[in-house]
Parts: sequence; structure tokens; C-alpha cells
Amino acid sequence: MPAKGKHRRPKSQRFTRSIAVAGTGGAALALPLLGATGAHAATPQSAADSVASVSSVASKAAESAPAAADKKAEAKKAAAKTYSVRAGDSLSKIADTQDVSGGWKKLYEDNRKAIGGDPALIHPGLKLSIGKAAATSSSDSGASKATQSSAKKAAAPKAAAPKAANDASAAGFTLPVAGASVGTPYKMSGSMWSSGYHTGVDFVVPTGTSLKSVGAGTVVSAGWGGAYGNQVVIQLDDGHYAQYAHLSSLSVSAGQAVTEGQQVGLSGATGNVTGPHLHFEIRTTPDYGSDVDPLAYLRGKGVSI
Repeated sequence: MPAKGKHRRPKSQRFTRSIAVAGTGGAALALPLLGATGAHAATPQSAADSVASVSSVASKAAESAPAAADKKAEAKKAAAKTYSVRAGDSLSKIADTQDVSGGWKKLYEDNRKAIGGDPALIHPGLKLSIGKAAATSSSDSGASKATQSSAKKAAAPKAAAPKAANDASAAGFTLPVAGASVGTPYKMSGSMWSSGYHTGVDFVVPTGTSLKSVGAGTVVSAGWGGAYGNQVVIQLDDGHYAQYAHLSSLSVSAGQAVTEGQQVGLSGATGNVTGPHLHFEIRTTPDYGSDVDPLAYLRGKGVSI
């Protein structure tokens, strides 16, 4: 028995060891597997929680970014905006209704390039900058006007209007443009004009038509005139003032003496217009509001129209 027991014990020990080895091997295999399984079972949950946490933070950041951008945009809009002039408006009225700090003078100062030299001359549709100087917008507007002018020039009608019977007179006066018909007449009423009526007469001509001085005189201004676009104003020898507006280019400069029939510029569509034409005025002073009937004036000088 002892021998048998001894015989069995070693076997048992070997078996046990074998099992132990096997068990140890199994444990070595199982435990890591179980451990790994347990570890992997815990890690996805932790990772999921971490991802959810990161996603939540990212989501909040994404939500807050547009909100911050919107606030900045709103602040910017509140600081500066564009106002479109309506019929019956004046700089004083706009400054009051828009709460412009500094009143109409500040509004005029910020938009002088767009309005021109006469603060009373604003037209419906004119864009005014509220809250900041309009230098940049004027520059952009100038580029836009140049583009529009080019497009209108390309699309301008080529048909010539009936020629006037006699462009010049023996008294030394002539029509401002040869062979043109009259479009919008003098004193035509309408809300599109700040004065309530048309202060000049429009000659229907395509862009690029030569414009002439109606009489001898001296150029008092030549350049940008706000709603009038590029303009030339001539003090005639009889004391009246002749204005040529919406020109595409200028041929004279301030201080220059001109003679009857001399080219002063080319017609166009600059300023506040709906198409190419010559806006022509005769005034008793260089100031807006001193207009007289331009055709009656020319007829009085012997010009046939």
C-alpha cells in the first residue's frame, strides 16, 4: 500500500502538477483572457464616457462659436448701417430718426462723397452710411458704378434722335448736345426729386456723346457731384450758370475758360440715374434751387430747339 500509495502519489502529483501546469497554463491563458475581457469590458465604457464628454464639450463649443459670431455681427450692425433715402427725407430728418450723434452735420460729413457739395441735394434711393464714414463704401460704390457704367455703355442704344433744326445762334449760344431729343422736361413733378420737381432738362443721348459749352464762360467746378455723378458747372459770360451732369468723362477743369461749342465732356450714366443721358440745368447762382427753365433760356438766346 505504501508502495502503491507512493506509486499513486507521484502520479497524482504529476497529474496534479500537470493539472496545475495545465491549470496554470490555463490560468495563464484564461486569466489574461478574462482579465483582458474584463479590461476591454471596462475600457469601451470608459472610452464611451470620454468620447461623450469630449463630444459634449465640442458640441457646446460649436454652439457657442456661432453665438459669439452672431453677437459680433449684431454689434457691428448696431455700430454702422446703411440707410436708403426716401421721398421727403432731409439730412436733418434722417439724423433725428436714426439717432445720429452729431446731427445732420455729422451725417453729411460722413457721406459727403456720396451727397456732393450741396447737403440739400439728396435723392430717393441714395445710400447713406449711418455710424461711420462712407469713404470705403464710396470707393466700393465708385467701382460698382464704373462697372455699371461700362455695362450700360455696352448696352446703350445706338439710334440717333431727330436732329434739331439749328444747334447754334448768331448770339453766340448753342445747344449743349447736337441732334438730341428731350426726355424728362423741366419742372416735371415727382417724389424721386428732393425738390419735388425736375430742376433741369434731360437730353436723351447714349454714353460717350460729345457735350458742348452753350456759351463762352469759365468752368467753376469739374468733378464728382454726388447724385449728379461727374459734372461740369460753367459760369457763362452773362452771369448765369450752366450745369452738365452724369458725365462719363470730363474734358475741362475748374478755372478753365471755354468758348461756345467747346467740348466739356462726354455723356454717361454716373450718379443717381436709371440710364445714360445729359441732365442740363441753367441757374442764376451756382447753388441748388436757383434753377430756371433751360430751354426757355436758350430760346431767349436765339437757339432753335
